[in-house]
Amino acid sequence: MFALKESSPVVVKASVAIQRPSEQVFRFIGERFVANYPRWSPEVLEVKQISPGPVRVGMRARQVRVDLGHRTESVFAVTIFEHGRRICFEGMSCPYRCDYALEEIRPNHSTRLSFTFELPRVELYMRPFETLIREAIRDGVERTVGKLKSLLEAERSECVPGHRPALGGYGDIFAPARVLDQARE
Repeated sequence: MFALKESSPVVVKASVAIQRPSEQVFRFIGERFVANYPRWSPEVLEVKQISPGPVRVGMRARQVRVDLGHRTESVFAVTIFEHGRRICFEGMSCPYRCDYALEEIRPNHSTRLSFTFELPRVELYMRPFETLIREAIRDGVERTVGKLKSLLEAERSECVPGHRPALGGYGDIFAPARVLDQARE
């Protein structure tokens, strides 16, 4: 018989220095997450808060995204909310974890953002593609911190909810998939 070993978790971390105060960075990522998340993650077609109240521990949201042409929907919850320092999300409908940690470099001037994405396991049917999955996650994590840096440093000191600037140097590689999905609906 073949013995199938467990896959090891996929844990990828990237960090970047952002020339903005930690309070502004946290407001953008944490307090205004629902409005701003699609701005730094263009593969997110829709995000909707499904529990009442402000972003806090226990808040739940649903997202629809297209990754590498594959459309998925998931529900996630805030599991850590340390005002001005850290916010963490965990998938409820499928296992994953996104952790945004902030460290002030120079008070009222610059912040180190560390973003960690964790996939606790790679499902058996996806194991032949595990190397590609790990590389795609690594690229996505690095793109996330780069996009957050670009957006935050381009913003005025007060982040404007609902404002959606151009995607900058990364381009929107998922636009064709979005158009196809809309045509199918």
